[in-house]
Amino acid sequence: MNAHAPSSRSVNPFKQPKAVFAVAFACVVSFMGIGLVDPILPAISSQLDASPSQVTLLFTSYLVVTAVAMLITGWVSSRVGAKRTLIAGLALIVVFAALAGASGSIGGIVGFRAGWGVGNALFIATSLAVIVASASGGFAGAIILYETALGIGIAVGPLLGGVLGEVSWRGPFFGVAVLMSVALVATVVLVEPMPLPARRTGLTEPLKALRHRGLLTMSLTALCYNWAFFTVLGYAPFPMGLGPIQLGLVFTGWGALVALFAVFGAPWLQARLGIARTLYANLALFALTVLAIAIWTDHPAVLIVCVIVAGVFIGVNNTVTTQGVMTVSPVDRGVASAAYGFVRFIGGGLAPFAAGKLVEAFNVHVPFYIGAGALVLGIVILSTAHGLLGRSERLQAEQVAPGAEPGAAPSLLPVEHEATVAHDTAKGAIVAAVDGSAHAGRVAEAAGRLATLNGRTVYVVHAEEAAVSGESATEGEDLESARNAVRGHLDRLAAQGIPAVGHVLRHATGHGEVGRLVAEHAEAAGARAIVVGAPTHGGLSALMDASAGQALLRHATCDIVLINPRSAEVGTAA
Repeated sequence: MNAHAPSSRSVNPFKQPKAVFAVAFACVVSFMGIGLVDPILPAISSQLDASPSQVTLLFTSYLVVTAVAMLITGWVSSRVGAKRTLIAGLALIVVFAALAGASGSIGGIVGFRAGWGVGNALFIATSLAVIVASASGGFAGAIILYETALGIGIAVGPLLGGVLGEVSWRGPFFGVAVLMSVALVATVVLVEPMPLPARRTGLTEPLKALRHRGLLTMSLTALCYNWAFFTVLGYAPFPMGLGPIQLGLVFTGWGALVALFAVFGAPWLQARLGIARTLYANLALFALTVLAIAIWTDHPAVLIVCVIVAGVFIGVNNTVTTQGVMTVSPVDRGVASAAYGFVRFIGGGLAPFAAGKLVEAFNVHVPFYIGAGALVLGIVILSTAHGLLGRSERLQAEQVAPGAEPGAAPSLLPVEHEATVAHDTAKGAIVAAVDGSAHAGRVAEAAGRLATLNGRTVYVVHAEEAAVSGESATEGEDLESARNAVRGHLDRLAAQGIPAVGHVLRHATGHGEVGRLVAEHAEAAGARAIVVGAPTHGGLSALMDASAGQALLRHATCDIVLINPRSAEVGTAA
């Protein structure tokens, strides 16, 4: 039963740098916006003379615009940087939350919630990337921290909405504007600027990423799940017949279970059942809960209990699905997150409005029957990618922060790629020793040029930064990011018709060991040359300092070619 345990091996996800907590606090406030309006939906409907379906547009405009805006988040952040994107998103949320509170019509609130959704998209996509890059405890710890912020925000949002909504329906909107202003200041002060990525993200990349079957399958499953989730969140308050404070307490109980099971329940279940069985069982139990809501919608006591219990399944699903979608696809995590967010938020945005219209056309039970059916459909869709879920589980088992694995032996992990070729040892190889810096592409390109001279194969060896930085794991990269970097080099070499294979070097204990291991790998591959970047200040930390260079010279049995990042032409050697 413990075969799946490595995927959930963890250190304390709450021991973090101040910058991580600044972003996490902003996440809490951002996610408050999801459940914030629940306790005031009936009040807005009554005081602004709007029908329930009109009021549910507060969810629809917010989430549909968030979904569409997710497609541009990578394009923006790859050009202005993660910190500036965070700040822009937070600023938009502050402005549009305040404008929604000052509005005097349902149409005005719906419109300002749409603007809020743009800021939310910029913030959500970038905040996850920043937390994953900066948090201690590796990838799984970062996701747990992120889902904790989501759960707390969803739990506190309804309570804040209920307390402030008891005074006026405008109160919750102004409250978010104030809290997000605090988060904005904390982000400006505490979060350090992150370097721009070596490659800018194109506008169409998230949509193109959905060509990958695993990502598309997980995204469509999430669409079905979010349809049920937001049907409950967006329409269940109306048949409960409660006031703002009572509604706030109901959805606070629900959100508390979301947080608890996202942080503790999901890792425990995944360790014992694995990703696939956890998701199948969770979606099935959620479907039964929504079915109970559909049957007993006009029994407030049953409805309230079922809504609160639904938090268990939502918490588990959020954590397990988010981890799965980040590892099931070979594309960059930012692109995968944007594509996944686009699809799932479309489902979440349309569901509340559809629920209102279905009630008007039929009765209050129909939207929840459809929600239960959507979850069953999600199980069917998920089952078509059962093998990919197993691959995702294996990847997560490998993605444990080096700091959490004292004494882990150095290893070279092969990178799967459709362009990988069988190496002809008789012709020898050219080893490109790279890391995650902006200059790594020049090293790989130079290795490719040398390889073409005699029809040789390029061996791309990527030194995982977290393994060799000599600092905390918060400064490094996770395994899948390293793999994606290697795949990028292999893509470019394949486009030039150059045969290549790729590996990630993990768990080296210092720069000197990196140099020695690269040299030993080159000898085993029959390499004729090792191509590496020359030393620069703040450049290739693992492969350009003196100890790494000395180790390469001491252990290499072939030529070493140094590429100067400041040279005008790739291939200038010293």
